[in-house]
Amino acid sequence: MKIGVVTFPGSLDDVDARRAVRAAGAEAVALWHGDHDLRGVDAVVLPGGFSYGDYLRCGAIARFAPVMTEVIAAAEGGLPVLGICNGFQILCESHLLPGALIRNDHRKFVCRDQTLRIENTMTAWTSAYRDGQEIVVPLKNGEGGFVADDATLDQLEGEGRIVARYVGDNPNGSLRDIAGVTNQRGNVVGLMPHPEHAVEDLCGPGTDGLGFFTSALKVLTA
Repeated sequence: MKIGVVTFPGSLDDVDARRAVRAAGAEAVALWHGDHDLRGVDAVVLPGGFSYGDYLRCGAIARFAPVMTEVIAAAEGGLPVLGICNGFQILCESHLLPGALIRNDHRKFVCRDQTLRIENTMTAWTSAYRDGQEIVVPLKNGEGGFVADDATLDQLEGEGRIVARYVGDNPNGSLRDIAGVTNQRGNVVGLMPHPEHAVEDLCGPGTDGLGFFTSALKVLTA
């Protein structure tokens, strides 16, 4: 199986994401933001970093990159898509996911190992976990606060579309401690913390993040 990782100007976790894909047992394919070509991949990861145009609003310009035309169409057709950090912001700006990510409530960049509780194991990116499982992955963001109106939040809660929540102190002011959400179909997931930094024992807090990538491989090979 081939999982594509898009590089935008300012992406800084694309190499890590490709390594995570390989650690899960899939072939990692580098995709360029300026191309109208997904190169036949079976899933796509939008990695973290600082995409061009973030000074306007995180992900607002990257959402119009040529590759996103293909990603949006493919996602609407069922292609598994994972957006991590800046990738989550881009998915929200693309309206593939609801809500928005705003500046952290304490107005400071945060970087730490973060405990998450997996709330939904029925998505293309979380089936390797158990309901309620707590994992630890790195978190690093300056604009990671997930917000939406009460009606949208209630809908996400009611439909079980909250993928993960922060456990312990809320690191960025995300409403209802939301760390990640999914679309109704379950193929598109946005996650603020960085599972790609927790896929091998040599680096990071362990391998708790690997399940996001093995989940996709499991779905693709089912």
